[in-house]
Amino acid sequence: MTEVLLAKSSPQISLKQHTEDGLEVWKHLQISFPLTSKIAKKINFWWMLRLAVITHDLGKGHKEFQKILKGEPDNWNKQRHELFSLPFTAQLPLNDLDKKFVMRVVVGHHRSFDWLREHVSFNYESDPTEFEIEFSNVDISGAVEIANQLEPNLLPESIPFKNPKRIIIDFRKEAIHDARKIDEENHDFFTQLLLMGAFHQCDHLASGFITKFPNLENQNFLFLEKMRSNLKSKGFDFYTHQKLGSQTIGNVILTAPTGSGKTETAMLWLKKQLTKTGQGRVFYVLPFTASINAMFRRLSNDDDGLGHDNVGMLHGKLNAYLYENLFSEAGDLEILKSKIKNVKEQFKSLQTPLKVSTPFQLLKHLFGLKGFEKGIFEWTGGHFIFDEIHAYNPGITAQIIVLLEFLSQKMEAKIFIMTATLPTFLKENIKSVIGKDLNEIKADDRLYNDFQRHKLKLATGLLSDSFKLIERELTEGKNVLIVCNTVDSSRLVFKYFHKKYESLLLHGRFAAKDRNKIEKDLRENPPQLLVGTQAIEVSLDIDYDIIFTEPAPLDALIQRFGRVNRKRSKKPCPCVVFKKRNKTDKYIYSDDLIKRTLEILSKIESTNESVIQEIELQKYIDEVYPNFSQEAQEEFDKVYSNLKRHVRQLYPFNPSKEGEEAYYKQFDGVKVVPALYEKIYKKLLRQFDFIGAEQLKVSLRSSRFNQFFKTDALEELEISLINPLKNDRPPINIKYYKLNKKYEPKTGLDFKIDEKVIDDEQFNF
Repeated sequence: MTEVLLAKSSPQISLKQHTEDGLEVWKHLQISFPLTSKIAKKINFWWMLRLAVITHDLGKGHKEFQKILKGEPDNWNKQRHELFSLPFTAQLPLNDLDKKFVMRVVVGHHRSFDWLREHVSFNYESDPTEFEIEFSNVDISGAVEIANQLEPNLLPESIPFKNPKRIIIDFRKEAIHDARKIDEENHDFFTQLLLMGAFHQCDHLASGFITKFPNLENQNFLFLEKMRSNLKSKGFDFYTHQKLGSQTIGNVILTAPTGSGKTETAMLWLKKQLTKTGQGRVFYVLPFTASINAMFRRLSNDDDGLGHDNVGMLHGKLNAYLYENLFSEAGDLEILKSKIKNVKEQFKSLQTPLKVSTPFQLLKHLFGLKGFEKGIFEWTGGHFIFDEIHAYNPGITAQIIVLLEFLSQKMEAKIFIMTATLPTFLKENIKSVIGKDLNEIKADDRLYNDFQRHKLKLATGLLSDSFKLIERELTEGKNVLIVCNTVDSSRLVFKYFHKKYESLLLHGRFAAKDRNKIEKDLRENPPQLLVGTQAIEVSLDIDYDIIFTEPAPLDALIQRFGRVNRKRSKKPCPCVVFKKRNKTDKYIYSDDLIKRTLEILSKIESTNESVIQEIELQKYIDEVYPNFSQEAQEEFDKVYSNLKRHVRQLYPFNPSKEGEEAYYKQFDGVKVVPALYEKIYKKLLRQFDFIGAEQLKVSLRSSRFNQFFKTDALEELEISLINPLKNDRPPINIKYYKLNKKYEPKTGLDFKIDEKVIDDEQFNF
């Protein structure tokens, strides 16, 4: 009886079973990504992928590798099983070009070709017969039997020796010297990239014992029908732009007021695309973590959304969100860690057909970070919804333009862009990269006229000099929103009011633990007074009676106003904008931009009894933003050119070190531990609760970090950890930065007050 060949050791999985699992994924990929063959310019794409799955692990039949999997003493000597799979792949019934594609996938599915070249040179080049001798240790008959059971008569019984050196050298020559990249008319490299990405999906999902995954079906959109029925029972219906969204096939840019059901419009559009043009993964793109968390909760609702099994999310603070939301049900640290790991894997994989994400989670693939082939494959025939696109600076906008260009021109993607206030020049830029297939949908004039929610008032002086004016509204029982441009300004306002009135403060200088609690409190029990910074502008479903705000650009103010009288249940509510700026505001918004905004606001205040006519906002936005400023245009052009260069230099199997450096360089922040939390931070580290410890950190801009680093305010420290369950291993040394500045859970970090040591026993964690 032939001994069963293994593919995995823990738990032990047979080679045949693992390959069958991969083929099951292969079957489901064809349903979920029906446009792949067209995009890859290969009619037999799925056949090539099937053969790659069947042959990729046959080299594991090497007797020494089998010993490793069985836990027996071995002489494997760190060889690579994928190299021993190559001779099997070389016998596949394919033409030379297609066979080359499949061979490259099999050889390169674990290591880069640069690494493989060095490995082959070091291990086999001194003695040309060494690889042939090693290949003779492979159970060829057992491997061939498995392949032919899965695909009859696929391989001959005799497998000739095939040295891997040639395939590796040829690929490097074509990739580097011939420079045939994915944006040229020769589609070889793009085909190779998608084939590699699809293969990784098969292999990784099979390794995780995931052989099928859901797609969005009509039944998942029943909440929209229920919503419409509820509206009709009250004598209403969907808005015109929502109906148009439900009828439109192709790319869309939607302009509609804040609070007019743009998200529902996007879902109606999505349902239409899936029904008429077929499946494809969905990415709902938002600029900030808070808005992503809120949208995830909204769309994953089982009753009023797509359902919790169908929605995932991707952003840099996902660990903190999951830690906060899974802590109570886990009951044990190890269970909690396992739950977090499993949920993250689910969100990252194809198990969730819709992902709510930052643009950076998509853009990293264009920079060529490790696994970019797998990520780009997931875009094939996809549906991309961009929300709050106004919120990006010129550099990020440039990257999104490159992404839109790639998606529309390479990936057959469908794109839906929604905005309340997008300058015309940016809209034209988007049109130029998406092309003619861009349908414009705009809320009708009647709706704009109905959306008279806000009454503008310009106030003289500084907001911080007008607390009595604000207090008058609070004593009358009004729910008040105050938005400042800086953290220091918001802290000053909050400290004045919070002892007298139920209030919350929201800004970007909180530890994740406290930020999550504030957002939860705000969501479940909105206070009478909310004070904050730009964090309040985005996707917070709150509805206040009046707003007091420091001067900001018109598009930012419109978003801030959108948190007042959001449900239009009241007559136009006051939106008070102070004309005088704090000295530090110039570092946030340019003088020219604020000057143009105040001129527009003066016009608004002097007409229509100061009620903001939302139908006029596009005209006003174009007056404030006729184009990028020279400085902003230079930034846009530079970032656009750099990312286009990274895209041109992409080639499969080789992650870009330069691209990775450029990608991470744009994140301007260093995390520090406030003195208040140092002891509990170290306590959590000693418990190996690294996620909990990370939640106690606050992010500083690099410039601020460097400023403190030159003083005693910042200390670079280290803690040595020994795992009691693995005390035979050397200790783990973790470095961290401690900031000796005052921190309070309700007000965040105060740069102006020193604080050295706090006894953590008084705090209940």
